[in-house]
Amino acid sequence: MTQNYDAQQIKVLEGLEPVRQRPWMYIWSTDSRWLHHMIYEIVDNAVDEALAWYCKNITVILHKDWYVSVYDDGRWIPTDIHPKTKKSALETVFTVLHAGGKFDKSVYKISGGLHWVGASVVNALSEHLIATVHRNWKIFQQEYKKWKPITPVKIIWETSKTWTIVKFKPDPTIFETTNFNYNTILTRLKQSAYLTPWVSFTIIDERNDKRERFLFFWGIKIWLKKLIWNQKTIWNQFYINTEWNNILVEITFQYVNSQNDNILSFVNNIHTPDGWTHVIGFKNGLLKAINELAKSKSLIDKKLGSFQASDILDWLYAIISVKIPEPQFEWQTKWRLWNSYVKKEVEKIVYEYIVKELEQNEEILKQIVEKIKLSAKARIAAKLAKETVLRKSAIATGILPGKLADCSIKKRQWTELFIVEWNSAWWSAKQWRDSSFQAILPLKGKILNTEQAGLQKILSNNEIKSLILAIGAGIKESYDENKLRYDKIIIMTDADVDGAHIRTLLLTFFFRYMKPLIENWHLYIAVPPLYKIKQGKKEAYIYPPETLEQGIKRLWFDPDKVEVQRYKGLGEMNPQQLWETTMNPENRRLLKVTIQDAEEADRLFRTLMWEDVSSRKHFILTHAKKVKELDI
Repeated sequence: MTQNYDAQQIKVLEGLEPVRQRPWMYIWSTDSRWLHHMIYEIVDNAVDEALAWYCKNITVILHKDWYVSVYDDGRWIPTDIHPKTKKSALETVFTVLHAGGKFDKSVYKISGGLHWVGASVVNALSEHLIATVHRNWKIFQQEYKKWKPITPVKIIWETSKTWTIVKFKPDPTIFETTNFNYNTILTRLKQSAYLTPWVSFTIIDERNDKRERFLFFWGIKIWLKKLIWNQKTIWNQFYINTEWNNILVEITFQYVNSQNDNILSFVNNIHTPDGWTHVIGFKNGLLKAINELAKSKSLIDKKLGSFQASDILDWLYAIISVKIPEPQFEWQTKWRLWNSYVKKEVEKIVYEYIVKELEQNEEILKQIVEKIKLSAKARIAAKLAKETVLRKSAIATGILPGKLADCSIKKRQWTELFIVEWNSAWWSAKQWRDSSFQAILPLKGKILNTEQAGLQKILSNNEIKSLILAIGAGIKESYDENKLRYDKIIIMTDADVDGAHIRTLLLTFFFRYMKPLIENWHLYIAVPPLYKIKQGKKEAYIYPPETLEQGIKRLWFDPDKVEVQRYKGLGEMNPQQLWETTMNPENRRLLKVTIQDAEEADRLFRTLMWEDVSSRKHFILTHAKKVKELDI
């Protein structure tokens, strides 16, 4: 370390070098989730053009050479000289932070917000980027390598088309992976297509010869219908589409006969998973209107009192989309909208709409209120049951379940909780784990199907209580990420039908009652080997989805001389084998549980775990032929 500290030690980073040196200051992380945000930033620029009514077609192409291209037919990036930078406006947009038309209200009345700094950051984090603009009957183009221009803005051809094309290759020295996931991008484009029904979105994957196009003329109304799918509904969709005090509000919602509240919210077409001011405004307006109407029509029981927000949301599916100038989001994630005035305006719009609609439809109001009463009664009963359970169980004192073999490290970082079957891997896992950071929780039998059970029954189930206590973060509205006791929650069940059923029951519980656990990437599934093959002194393991034949061929084993051991249960392995194949971080294989498409996940859990037998039977018959091997 030098003893001198003077002006020579002050490092000045020019241009976009700060972004490359400290990418996490401009993006949340450099994992695969934020890799895909590189595409979203360019797509969102095109969507801003669509919101200004200048763009009708947006296309994303995944190339075989790890590049991705985004096409749009908006107004195109200007190419004339910028008066301040003395460079082409095209070069300015891609090489200067906080440069773009979104800062000029005369250009963009509504945009996706400025917390991410758009095209310039995409360029900074790319190994190579080519910007092409079809403008004024000419094709302009400029190339960049690691953000620095390697060519001037030049005219390369003449054209009659009107496109902006951004082709880039993320820098593999910055991102953990540069492999784009087709389904992840498809889900995002499909979402954007619902929110901008006049715009066509296309995704082309040249790597796998896939292509899909989305154009939904009925927008969020058809989206809500798909969300609800085959559930029985109460009356028709409610639909609001209005502009008030410079806020565009589009909301559709509908009551159903099953208790699975599902609210999707968006601001300027940006998904806001945590909602906040616009969602709070919707809930307040709906609650106020229904309480007032129910009281005026004498529909509320005195014992129940006024309804609470959870009561009116229990049977509700809703999509909330607002468009406002200069949205203020929660940092780069954009998961919450902070603009406080939005709550008041949305609340007023929703309240007035509901009062007008249901005052004239008293029979529909009665049907909705009857459902809400059930939720209110269940809430009161669940509160009493919860208090009783808390008094009688360890939850009240915070004592961990006795069967939990905890780890010695107390800080959450790097720690893991393995959820195992009591009669399978419990003893082996406990004996050979690394007890410094690996905890083991055994569960007896199959846990409760939480898709159908009420909260009262769930809190009375011993296995689920143990699960809640061990994880420590709470459930539903009381979930607190700061109280989570382990960084990874790993489901480790047998590779048979019973193991798969237990895994599905656990996933159902986590999806419905601890969804942030999945959304924040804490939930994993252990992948034990299906086979151990041995030939002489040579041994190897074969993991799914690879078949036995494929594994033997890959490993150059002689099929006639190979010894095969089939593992149907983790208990068939000795403790050392379980550690080496399934628990050792250096060798094991884990599947990260994610919710790429919440709409499809919600539908699938209802199909597999709800009481509708016909839907479940149809699903099994439809997908049975895809199962290559089934243990019965």
